[in-house]
Amino acid sequence: MSGSSPAMASLEPGITGSLNQGQTDPSNIPVPPHHPIPRAQTYLDELISIPRGSAPGFSFRKLWAFTGPGFLMSIAYLDPGNVESDLQCGAVAGFKLLWVLLWATVLGLLCQRLAIRLGVVTGKDLAEICYLYYPRVPRVLLWLMMEIAIIGSDMQEVIGTAIAFSLLSAGRIPLWGGVLITITDTLFFLFLDKYGLRKLEAFFGLLITIMALTFGYEYVVVKPAQMEVLKGIFLPYCPGCGREELLQAVGIVGAIIMPHNIFLHSSLVKTRAINRSKKEEVKEANMYFLTESCLALFVSFLINLFVMAVFGEAFYHQCNEDVHNKCVNSSVSHYANIFPINNETVSVDIYQGGVILGCYFGAAALYIWAVGILAAGQSSTMTGTYAGQFVMEGFLQLRWSRFTRVLLTRSLAILPTLFVAAFRDISQLTGMNDLLNVLQSILLPFAVLPVLTFTSLRPLMHDFANGLLGKVLMSLITGLVCAINVYFVVDFLPTLRGLGYLIPLGLLLVAYVAFVIYLLWTCSIAHGARFLPRGRYNRFSFDLTVAGPGAAEPQ
Repeated sequence: MSGSSPAMASLEPGITGSLNQGQTDPSNIPVPPHHPIPRAQTYLDELISIPRGSAPGFSFRKLWAFTGPGFLMSIAYLDPGNVESDLQCGAVAGFKLLWVLLWATVLGLLCQRLAIRLGVVTGKDLAEICYLYYPRVPRVLLWLMMEIAIIGSDMQEVIGTAIAFSLLSAGRIPLWGGVLITITDTLFFLFLDKYGLRKLEAFFGLLITIMALTFGYEYVVVKPAQMEVLKGIFLPYCPGCGREELLQAVGIVGAIIMPHNIFLHSSLVKTRAINRSKKEEVKEANMYFLTESCLALFVSFLINLFVMAVFGEAFYHQCNEDVHNKCVNSSVSHYANIFPINNETVSVDIYQGGVILGCYFGAAALYIWAVGILAAGQSSTMTGTYAGQFVMEGFLQLRWSRFTRVLLTRSLAILPTLFVAAFRDISQLTGMNDLLNVLQSILLPFAVLPVLTFTSLRPLMHDFANGLLGKVLMSLITGLVCAINVYFVVDFLPTLRGLGYLIPLGLLLVAYVAFVIYLLWTCSIAHGARFLPRGRYNRFSFDLTVAGPGAAEPQ
C-alpha cells in the first residue's frame, strides 16, 4: 500500500492470517479483500486528544473532549422530516403520542450505542466492517440502500430550507428559488470545515441551540397544559385512537431513527485519540461517548417535545374554517386563503404550521418558527455529506473530494425537489416529507441488522460483544422495525390501482424481503448459530485483527 506506514503494511497479512486461521479445507478458506484496507482515520484527518488524569472517577474535562460526535449524530433527530412528523402528531392526537416520541428516542439511543461500541472497539466504522465481512453483492446493495437514505435525508433539508425562505420572505422568494438557494449553503459548509473539527462541531451546536430557542419560544407562547404534557410522556396509552393516530405513531419511529445515522456515528467516534491496546481506555471511551449521546438525544427529545406539545395544545382537531377566520383578522391575513372554508380538520405541515402560529400568536411566532425550520434544514446538510463520504469510503474503498461528494448528493436531491417546487404546490412539496420518512423506516433494517451482527460477533468485539440482554433488546427492536414496515406496506397497497403499480411493487417487495432474510441469516451466525455458516461465511467465526483490546495482534 503506497504511502502507508510500516505498522499498517503489517496489518494486511494479519487480516488474511486471522481469516484463514483454523481452516483445513482450502475450498472453504474465506477470500480476503483484494483492495487495500483504509487507514483508520476520519474524513477530516484530524484526531482530538483526550486529557489524561491520574484521578479516578468521572471527569468533566474528559467529557468535554469526547463531546461532539453525539451532537452531530443528534441532528438527524431534528431534521425537517422529524419536525413535520411532530406537528402532525400533535394536531392529530394532541398529547396522546408523546410517550411514543420518548420511547422512539430511547430506541434510537440503543442503536447509537451499538454504533459507538463498534467504532471505539475496532477502530473501524460500520461500512468498513461490512466491507471486510460481506461478499461483494450484499455490500454493494447495502451501499446503495444507504445512498438512497442519504439522498432522501438531503431532500428533506432542501424542502425545509425552501419553505423557511418562503415564510421569512412572506412568499416573495418562490419555492423553486429557495431550492436553488440550498446550492450555496453547501459551499458555505465546505468553507467552514476547513477550520477544523472542533469548530465544525461548535457550529452544529449553535444550530441545535437556535432550534431549542426558537421552538422553545413557541412552547412558552402557546403555554401547553403541563400536567397533560407529563401524562402524555409517561402514561403509555392512547384513548380513542384509531387508524390515523396509529399511522402517526408509526411515522414517529420512522422519522426519529435514520439508517445512515448509525453508519455516521460509528465513524464520528474515530475522531478521538484512543489507545485500543488498553481495555480500560476503550471502556472509558465507550462510557463518555454514551454519556454525551444521552445528553444530545435528551436535548433533541426536548426540541421535538416542544413542537408536538405546541400543536397538540393549540391546533388539536381545529377545523379549516376556524383557522381561516382567525387568519383573516390577523397581521398575516394574506395567508388566509390557503385554508378552505369548511368544517374538515385542518391538515398541517411545516409550511401551514408556521402560518397557523402566525395567525394565532402574531407574526413574530411565524418568523421565529421559520428560523427554527431553517436551522433544522441546514444542520442536516453537512452530516449527510459526511455520512455519504464515510459510506462510500467504507463500502467501495473510494475517496472523493468533499466538493465532488457534495455535488453528487445535492444534485440528486435537488432535481426531483426542484421539479415539484416549480410545477406543483406547497402541499405536494411538504407531502414529500411524509414519503421520505416512510422511506427512512423501510431502509432501517439495512443499518440495524449489520450493526447488531457485528457488535454481537465475539471474535471481532471480544469482551465488548453484546451480552444476552443486549442481544434480546436489539432483536426485539429489529422485530419492531420490521413489523412497522409490514404495517406501512399493508396500509399502502390498497391505495394502488392497476397491475402497472402492483407488479413492480411486488417484485421490489420480494427482493426486499429476500435481502432482509439474508441479513437475518448472517446475524444468526454472529449470534452463535454454528450450523449456518457456509463457505466464505466462515469468516464470521474469525477475527479480522482490528487491533482492539484483547484482539489478536497482526501476524
